[in-house]
Amino acid sequence: VCLEEEETKSIFFFTMLMSNCASVEEETKESESVAAKEDDADHHPYAFHVSGPRNVSSPNWRDLINSSWKDPNYKRTVMACFIQAAYLLELDRQENRDEQNALAPKWWIPFKYKLTQTLIDERDGSIFGALLEWDRSAAMADLVVIRPSGAPKAVLALRGTILKSLTMRRDIQDDLRFLAWESLKGSVRFNVALEALESVAKRYGSSNVCVVGHSLGAGFALQVGKALAKDGLFVDAHLFNPPSISLAMSLRNIGEKAGVAWKRLMSMLPPKNEPLVPNGCEEEVAPGSVSGGFRNWVPSFYGQNQKSSVDLRKWVPHLYVNDSDYICCHYTDQDGVNDKGEVNNDKENQSPVVKNTIPQAAAKLFVMSKGKQKFLEAHGLEQWWSENLELQSAIHSSRLITQQLQSLYSVK
Repeated sequence: VCLEEEETKSIFFFTMLMSNCASVEEETKESESVAAKEDDADHHPYAFHVSGPRNVSSPNWRDLINSSWKDPNYKRTVMACFIQAAYLLELDRQENRDEQNALAPKWWIPFKYKLTQTLIDERDGSIFGALLEWDRSAAMADLVVIRPSGAPKAVLALRGTILKSLTMRRDIQDDLRFLAWESLKGSVRFNVALEALESVAKRYGSSNVCVVGHSLGAGFALQVGKALAKDGLFVDAHLFNPPSISLAMSLRNIGEKAGVAWKRLMSMLPPKNEPLVPNGCEEEVAPGSVSGGFRNWVPSFYGQNQKSSVDLRKWVPHLYVNDSDYICCHYTDQDGVNDKGEVNNDKENQSPVVKNTIPQAAAKLFVMSKGKQKFLEAHGLEQWWSENLELQSAIHSSRLITQQLQSLYSVK
């Protein structure tokens, strides 16, 4: 009996020992799995410390005296990082990353912001934007007791096109929408973004809110920001590589060239005191004549009328373009500049667009020129937080900016 009891005790202790070993082994495997995930995130090419900005500091108590957010280079860098976070939220979703190895949070946490809303396309479940708000508790932990001057309370970040099968179809549909109509208002994403931006602007005040976007996301940001501006809500806007190519723009250019050709033709006709033109100069063409109808059609093609008295609205977005990027480079085309790059000072040969447009700047345009670059490099987001970035504050009367923001000017 004693022998059997000893054997039973031995079996019991052996079973307990093996059970503990199995438990330890499972914990070890789980720890190794977590470590592997974290290691994968640490070495991922989109990890913040791998491809993010190098010399950008987190907010600290010194910002209470002299805020880093007052530096336009710092602000531009942080806004670009927030857009990268919007891209990575979708990539994290597609690659089934969890909180342990997610890439996106590292792009907003250093700046003391937190994710409060993801913007989701209901058609495919993809994430196309993120609403980030100032994280007061995280800031307090680093002795930043108040929000630094210039730091927005909330930022709506909108990503551009991702060429991966899970979301590529919807992204390209909106790209084609802009190409065809130069408008994104018919998109599901436009309504979602507008609702989110309007809600946060009314909650915090429009002066404390910013909308940012890259490529297609910049197109959405421009149009939702403009929609709010029409209602008197002027949010800060930073748009990187905004799309400028569209069929509508091409048709306008054709109409402009036709208008210039017509004016030149009219200038070659005999003066008004000769009988060939009985009613006088070009301005007095009979209402029913072909020439009068055509000249009246050209201004209406641009959405303009004969009144030139305008009231300049307050919304002034910031545009960042690379002149080697054919998607956004047309924002550098000036009003009153002909195809040869010469300023056209001859009033008789000016296009109808120049004649009635607004001379004041409607946007702050920043241009990067590095000579010829490959498209992916010139259109990429990473360039906007790179070191030694040299930008030129350019062109205060961009023709395309005037066209894009024309509806913000109330004609009296």
